[in-house]
Amino acid sequence: MSKKDYYDLLEVDRNASVDEIKKAYKKLALKYHPDRNPGNKEAEEKFKEVTAAYEVLSDSQKRAGYDRYGHDGTSNGGFDFSQGFSSAEDFSDIFNDFFGGGFGGGSRTKRGSASQGATGADLRYDLEISLEDAFQGIQAPIHYVTNVKCGTCSGTGSEGAVKPVQCHTCQGSGRIRAQQGFFTIERTCTTCYGEGEIIKNKCNKCGGSGRKRDEVNISVSIPKGVEEGTKVKVSGKGEAGTRNGKNGDLYVCVKIAPHKIFVRNKADLHCKVPIRMTLAVLGGEIEVQSIDGAKIGVKVPEGVQTGTKLRCRDKGMPYMNSHARGDLYVQVIVETLNIKNLTKKQIELIKAFEEEESANMKEQAEGFFGKVKKK
Repeated sequence: MSKKDYYDLLEVDRNASVDEIKKAYKKLALKYHPDRNPGNKEAEEKFKEVTAAYEVLSDSQKRAGYDRYGHDGTSNGGFDFSQGFSSAEDFSDIFNDFFGGGFGGGSRTKRGSASQGATGADLRYDLEISLEDAFQGIQAPIHYVTNVKCGTCSGTGSEGAVKPVQCHTCQGSGRIRAQQGFFTIERTCTTCYGEGEIIKNKCNKCGGSGRKRDEVNISVSIPKGVEEGTKVKVSGKGEAGTRNGKNGDLYVCVKIAPHKIFVRNKADLHCKVPIRMTLAVLGGEIEVQSIDGAKIGVKVPEGVQTGTKLRCRDKGMPYMNSHARGDLYVQVIVETLNIKNLTKKQIELIKAFEEEESANMKEQAEGFFGKVKKK
């Protein structure tokens, strides 16, 4: 093993903290790791050197001995892989980014016992409902195709209730180890595919997996007041696990179809209602229909303008898991007169209105220009 300065190898200052040393080692170890440099003896040697440096400098006692006596101050003068790091957790953390979840090639599928297979995957189902359905809540029937428990072998994967035997390759662990460069890497067993067991008498319906493709028909409860994008979890209705493994869950993602009248903003509803010009001038009352079908009387104030929003309290959507409701906002749109079908009397009234309005405008204009002249 090289006798190069450990601080120089890790490219850190002699006063570097433990975190700085760890960060520097992680960077170099990932750079020179044998799996990233297959067949590169120089990179493998460099990896061994930085690992030896880290093994010493990350240990306070070894580092103190090294700082005082150099290489002679360490207990073994080099890195002994049989001793390894201070903890497996520390080692896993160092290589988390490289191996994707820790030393050993990634996360494992959890298995309850030797006779229980892997848990099934969670599923997503997109469900579109109407705004009225979202208002009152519904029981929505849905159907989908997924892996379900095999009825022939009752999910065991074996015909005739023949028990599986332990895998001879991995000795029932579901994992095997292989030498790769400087490390021993643990992987899923290629004989039992991680199950730890071998089925001798496989079910002819599911091929030994304990599950098969089939259609599922269920009813899902959608709560009132549900909003766009809400996910409703249905436990145990996802993909079936292998060999009696636990089922995954089903997540129903709610989409609400556009409404021809109402626009929703959380628990509030908005709609546009046309009104006559005379009603806008004189004021009065209009009748609108709410989302639940009820008729609502809405007061229109005198001189209301196009775009004005009139608020109807507690006439909007319900809040989820609550008896409270949002509001309904009625936006008035003032219609212009239909000049093609005006009666003689209506024309005379409009002329009178125009004459009076013109007089008012003339007075306002004269007052304005009079102020301008004075300036």
